[in-house]
Amino acid sequence: MLRTEELLLNVGPQHPSTHGVFRIIVKLDGEIIQEAIPVMGYLHRGTEKLAENLNYTQIIPYTDRMDYVSAMTNNYVLVNAVEQMMGLVIPERAEYLRLVVMELQRIASHLVWWGTYLLDIGALSPFLYAFREREIIIDLFNELCGARLTYNYMRVGGVKWDAPDGWLDKVRDFLPLMSSKIEQYEKLVSGNEIFLARVKGVGKYDAETAIQYGLSGANLRCTGVNWDLRKDQPYSIYDRFEFDVPVRDGGDCYDRYLIRMEEMRQSIRILEQAMKQFPATGEIMGKVPRILKPTGEIYSAIESPRGEIGCHIVAQGRPEPYRLKFRRPSFVNLQILPKLLVGESMTNLITILGGVDIVVGEVDA
Repeated sequence: MLRTEELLLNVGPQHPSTHGVFRIIVKLDGEIIQEAIPVMGYLHRGTEKLAENLNYTQIIPYTDRMDYVSAMTNNYVLVNAVEQMMGLVIPERAEYLRLVVMELQRIASHLVWWGTYLLDIGALSPFLYAFREREIIIDLFNELCGARLTYNYMRVGGVKWDAPDGWLDKVRDFLPLMSSKIEQYEKLVSGNEIFLARVKGVGKYDAETAIQYGLSGANLRCTGVNWDLRKDQPYSIYDRFEFDVPVRDGGDCYDRYLIRMEEMRQSIRILEQAMKQFPATGEIMGKVPRILKPTGEIYSAIESPRGEIGCHIVAQGRPEPYRLKFRRPSFVNLQILPKLLVGESMTNLITILGGVDIVVGEVDA
């Protein structure tokens, strides 16, 4: 008779397929997972504690390094919280620049996810195509702020630099190109029968479970819950634009995939409108005190590529915050992983983990 026994296996903390220095201890019966225990903290830097000894401008570079594939949105959640506490007025041109870079960042982030996700489950070509298009966005950011990954572009009251001559024209030229590339991605992958066999019906959960676990972004909208902070709690100037919130109701890896593909299309739609409305001239910084000393308590949240990222600040009229806490969507979304993995095969572990879309710098902060 065939005799099996339980096996403990470490997945990680090496980088491949775990999307960062992240470890999962799995208990296996053959190929089937009986228990999964995530182990975090390999990248922990104590960002929130460090912030207590930094002024608000000095904290901005620390936000870049949490979700390091969408640093622009992380920049914004901090400066927006401070601006709301201080009641600052942001110039029009600065708001448009912020919105443009945040939506370009959303596309770039989803391209990293799409390429690495397909690489995880055995397809090499999509990874190369995704990084080819992402490189155009990275070049635009490099020209705008001098960095390629951790941008440190936002400032309390506006942005650090204005767009250089010809930069907005390059953004306009990129949008139809990116739109055509998404169509190519869909033809290449979305109907592929091997891909569908790997993702359809895998990692499935319902809306009640998603809400109980506090999921957000594509991980929530794949269960039929229509919730996007750009629509439901508008910030910046998002209320000026027409766009749709992609929602599916299957709750599996395939629906999360389709939502992120459609989100890239909707970001292009927002950017096309922004390019038409973009102010020809204007200031890029509002009237801001030389030393920022807000007073009060605030929680400000925005829609990052991974879901709701929030910033809770307690300020006591000093240049440094008394307390600072980030709600990191990668950390929150990851909590459902042990539930999803029980009863699944080892091959599906990689499919499910990649479908959640985590960035470990944000998980560990």
